[in-house]
Amino acid sequence: MKTLVVYSSRTGNTRAIAEAVAEVLPDCALHPVESAPSPEGYDLVAVGYWVDKGKPDARATAYLEGVRGATVALFGTLGAWPDSDHAKECMACGESLVSAPERGNTVLGTYLCQGKVDPKVVAMMQRMASDVHPMTPERKARLEEAAKHPDEEDRRKARETFRAFVERLG
Repeated sequence: MKTLVVYSSRTGNTRAIAEAVAEVLPDCALHPVESAPSPEGYDLVAVGYWVDKGKPDARATAYLEGVRGATVALFGTLGAWPDSDHAKECMACGESLVSAPERGNTVLGTYLCQGKVDPKVVAMMQRMASDVHPMTPERKARLEEAAKHPDEEDRRKARETFRAFVERLG
């Protein structure tokens, strides 16, 4: 089985998860999205991204939009709680980029974990705090927790998730 892991990472979060995923995939090629090869010819294509405004970041989106006729699994990192409704919507957005019937892809599943938010983004959020996204004590606590991730447990869960995907492929 020939596998490919492609990732887009701003702060290193998604790269850390990509490296963990690559550890458990057979005959694996690991590439940042900027130098990623075409997904053609791979038995499994794992694509990772950081969540930007509720969807995969622009570079990952561009790559995902070009994936055709592949077996795909997605992984991502975000500052929100990974079990929140927002996180589920973010992963669904990523899936929708590759699961349209005309693309001919099979999506095995997804993995999402929390990750630190770029300090520049946090500073911008604080400057632009509004009624929509004020810097509440709850938001501050979530960002402080996000700064601790991805941790070894997140990487372990990513390895476990992708190991199961490979087993499903036989």
